[in-house]
Amino acid sequence: MFVIFGAAGNVGKASAVALRRAGRRVRAVVRNANQGEFLAKIGCEIAVADLLDAASVARAIEGAHGVQLLCPVPHAHADPAQAMRRMIDTSVAALRAAPPARLLALSDYGAEHATGTGITTLFHELETQLQTVDSPLTFLRAAEHMHNWARLLPVALARGVLPSLHHPLSKCFPSVAAQDVGALAAELLLDDRAPQVSPRVVSIESDERVSALDVARTIGELAGRAVVAREAPRGEWAAMLEGAGLSEPHARLITDLYDAHNAGRIDVETDISERRFGATTLAEVLAAFLPRVAPATTTAR
Repeated sequence: MFVIFGAAGNVGKASAVALRRAGRRVRAVVRNANQGEFLAKIGCEIAVADLLDAASVARAIEGAHGVQLLCPVPHAHADPAQAMRRMIDTSVAALRAAPPARLLALSDYGAEHATGTGITTLFHELETQLQTVDSPLTFLRAAEHMHNWARLLPVALARGVLPSLHHPLSKCFPSVAAQDVGALAAELLLDDRAPQVSPRVVSIESDERVSALDVARTIGELAGRAVVAREAPRGEWAAMLEGAGLSEPHARLITDLYDAHNAGRIDVETDISERRFGATTLAEVLAAFLPRVAPATTTAR
């Protein structure tokens, strides 16, 4: 039995699909039963669990051969860092009590840094605590997810301007499609070879790095209209993020992350990481989102 936490998300769903195609039993862990409809249709067992609830996590991993763990940043929480640390404590305690034969944690580029990287610091804490679990351990560190740009598609299409926290606009950075991360996670869980080291660190990014200028150009080409990238002034980041509904602590996690990105601290740890590359392009990812934002674009015009 393979247990996939966050199975309703972009990465988890791709992992569940790949494991089912390989003929493996999958327990898809979701936060509510409604999220499990598609997963049940492809033959997954559905488990409802909350990473803040120790009993539900313990039930979800019962009898697991392999576990894919995702501790998401809880966006709706007033203090997401505090909430994620509680998720880490709860899930690690459950895994210590019932260590699976294989354990894979979804992590981030830059997770080797203990401080100064905002959200990514939390993944450092996750990796550190998971090393106390008596299981062969893999950290799958992913570059920035391409689908994050989808949040800005309505603005870019309505105004012809793509605001960017990546400075300068010409700076190329690693990114990856969520489905490629999920597919690789499943591949690693199915790898029957004995790990040479634990933790095993595997990185994944697209085979082509992009800049904010590339993202704007790609959106424009897909939409058939001019879109230009603009640097969001550093002094306006906090107000912009809080104006979008984020709490002050959450906005600070993001500003610290992009300060680290722009300083060159968020990248693959080449000396210890096994490097993998996803084949899905930025254009393919953004094209899938365009039909969902087209009505809003028409209204804005």
